This record gives sequence, structure tokens and C-alpha cells, in this order.
Amino acid sequence: MRNLIFLFLLTPFFTIAQHSLTVEVDGIQSSDGYIAVGVYNTDSTFLKEGKTFAGVFEPTKEGATTIIIADLPAGTYAVSIFHDKNGNKELDTNFMGIPKEPVAFSKAKMKTFGPPGFEECSFKIDSDMEINIPFN
Repeated sequence: MRNLIFLFLLTPFFTIAQHSLTVEVDGIQSSDGYIAVGVYNTDSTFLKEGKTFAGVFEPTKEGATTIIIADLPAGTYAVSIFHDKNGNKELDTNFMGIPKEPVAFSKAKMKTFGPPGFEECSFKIDSDMEINIPFN
């Protein structure tokens, strides 16, 4: 009986589905540095330093790089990426805050006066998913 109660108490933790997001990044000009992927789950944290829901730096491959983000619960997410060419694991910008390294987003492009918003970039995950984000 004790084992049954223990199992019953843990059931909610085991039933939360975890999904993987495969991000295919195209248009990479060199194999220098890393591809940085940031996954955000709210508008209030989108593109805020240190506020990613999940993130990873992967070594770059010229042409295309595939990155897998595992263990994402079902929900709404937006992705930003940048090519960290010099490998310092930071997005280098000029004195006005404009990126000096290539950046891209899920479902949206950089605007004339800044990045797109969370709503423009967001998509729902309720199973394993693949997306393509090209550097243009």
C-alpha cells in the first residue's frame, strides 16, 4: 500500500511531457566560433540577458548547424540565435547596441529599428518539433 501511495504522489511529475526542439541553422558563413541559441517562454524575458528558458552554445559548422534543445514542456516559445564568430560567448554590438555579429529569430526578421517582439517570433510546442532559422 505504501508503494501505491508513493507512486500516486509522483504521477504528476512523470506525466508532464517533455519535448525536443531541433533548430537547423542555415547560411553560416564560417566555422569560426559558436552558434548561440536562446529559447524564451515569455514576452517579459524575450531577449533579456540571462533570462533564457533554455540555451546552448554549439560549435559552428560552415553552411548549416543542427542544434537540439531537449526537455521542453509543452508551451509557447520564441528562439533567437547569433553567430558568435569570435567565440567570446557574447553578442558583440557597436556603440549604439546594433549587433556586429549575425543574428536571426524564429518566424521573424530583424526590423529597421530593432529586433522583432516575442509575439512575432513565438510558436507552440506540444510534441517534438523541428524549425529552420536562416541567417540572411
